[in-house]
Amino acid sequence: MPLRDHFRPPLSNTSSWEELHGGWPMVIVQQLRNLLPPGYVAGPKVHSGSEVEIDVATFEKDRDLFSAASQANGGVATAVWLAAPVVRVETGLPDDDEYEVRVYDASRGRRLVAAIEIVSPANKDRPEKRNAFVGKCAALMRKGVAVSIIDLVTTRQFNLYADLMAFVGHPDPTMKADSPHLYATTCRWLLREPPAVLESWSHALAVAEPLPRLPLWLAEALVIPLDLEQSYEQACRDLWIA
Repeated sequence: MPLRDHFRPPLSNTSSWEELHGGWPMVIVQQLRNLLPPGYVAGPKVHSGSEVEIDVATFEKDRDLFSAASQANGGVATAVWLAAPVVRVETGLPDDDEYEVRVYDASRGRRLVAAIEIVSPANKDRPEKRNAFVGKCAALMRKGVAVSIIDLVTTRQFNLYADLMAFVGHPDPTMKADSPHLYATTCRWLLREPPAVLESWSHALAVAEPLPRLPLWLAEALVIPLDLEQSYEQACRDLWIA
């Protein structure tokens, strides 16, 4: 079955992209259950922002400590030196969307070996959000984690995979100035003795076309297939997405 456009009518009138992004990771986990060799486990990680709450107990404790210090100085608060900040703007705390599956090697203390990242509109929203996503993926790769990125977001014209490869200094020649904004890819760094080896597998996606199969690397010479079409269709059926 073909890839749908979950971000525009008519489909967006009957179902939300959050439903797919929230449900797809669990379907992938169920798919991997039959493919992962002994000693490997997978789990979903879904986080869609959060509200910032004030820790009232901590606030009251800090206030009491300040009051006690003031009384110890004869009831007069000690003057505090404070330099003027060079930047002071009103801003929200960064809290990025995460729709992902993580694969662990349980035999090595539940060591993270692979991450499947499903891109959300917020990940492609502003430069700082895109930079945060790229930085996260690069940090995982530097730790030897194989990273797969799946981007179905039709409403934001950015290619985070191309940005990632440019960031690590090895642009993908198939992702040029007209880089597709829908894509699926797997990247990994083989952390051998110098020099390390960077590898990637990339596929351009298109609405009304099937999704590809990606390599999911668990170790340098251990790989299983990640059938995106199969898990995507199952997620759509489970969520009653036409």
